[in-house]
Amino acid sequence: MNTTSRPRPRAILRIHFHPAERTEELYGQLLAVIDGISSRVEPLPADWSAYVDLTGALTYWGRDVEGLVAVLRLRLLALHGVQCSAGAGPTRSLAAIAADITPPGAATVVRDDPYEIAAFLRTKPTAALPGIGPKTSRALARYGVTTVGDIADTQLPTLQRILGTGAARQAHDLAHGIDARPVVPGAAPKTMSTGHRFDRDELDPEQHHRTILRLVQELGARLRTSDEVAQALTLTVTYADRTQTARSRALPEATAHTPALATTACELLTGLGLQRARIRTLALRAERLLPAEDAVHQLTFDDRDDKLRRIEVALDKAANRYRPGIAGVASAFSRSG
Repeated sequence: MNTTSRPRPRAILRIHFHPAERTEELYGQLLAVIDGISSRVEPLPADWSAYVDLTGALTYWGRDVEGLVAVLRLRLLALHGVQCSAGAGPTRSLAAIAADITPPGAATVVRDDPYEIAAFLRTKPTAALPGIGPKTSRALARYGVTTVGDIADTQLPTLQRILGTGAARQAHDLAHGIDARPVVPGAAPKTMSTGHRFDRDELDPEQHHRTILRLVQELGARLRTSDEVAQALTLTVTYADRTQTARSRALPEATAHTPALATTACELLTGLGLQRARIRTLALRAERLLPAEDAVHQLTFDDRDDKLRRIEVALDKAANRYRPGIAGVASAFSRSG
């Protein structure tokens, strides 16, 4: 007798939160609501989302995927007034793609059926697959590969000549709905944040820039005081109508060095193209903190960076002796101040 049985189908959820204002405390509260449904939660605080493995929870709660996701969305709205967008499927990649095309207040579920998976994936653009960015998508387009279905239909050796062995194998598997990556439960990576609320809605881009530099100085000093380094930064802008925009970017190397933080923070600000936007609040968050001893600093032959680091130490000492903000980069201060 054949005792082999088909493994239990997985049910993976990718959920994005859309609160009116973002705080670390609120994010933790939202994760706690999810933990009440399933303990297998992988937090992704950089973009206010999480992966959730619902496989075991379906049996426990006696519901199908659509029903359990509906319960979770209702709890988040009832307890915290937070809308969410959710995507679910038998793999991480399918859940992520489904979540990306879902508006706030809705859910998209892809069932564990080969025909439904193929119908969902084949018409999507190549860039919809995790790991395929604009550059890779353009490279594929030059060979007439523009959809996920095209990737699935292309012979693996041909894809390998275009993308390389590893990337081609991954893209080919994902295009066929194959993705064995598990949800990895854990606490939300440690973060540190600071922000500034303007006395009035601020239209001046120069003031926006100065404020970002002041926030970077404060964040860098706090990181150095706690002997920690950041691996990424997130800039959140709150507008006059209370809507928000958040952008995240990984740092070239884990650091607490103010000039390095400032470079990335200013790039995030410039990338938003705010021009004459009416800004109420600017907030900056250091993501995925590590102990400073774990950081690796790339050495250069330019001694300018070493001089800046020595100045930074002196500024930190001045702040500790007198008060934070007593000294810093000149461009961070207003002309009147």
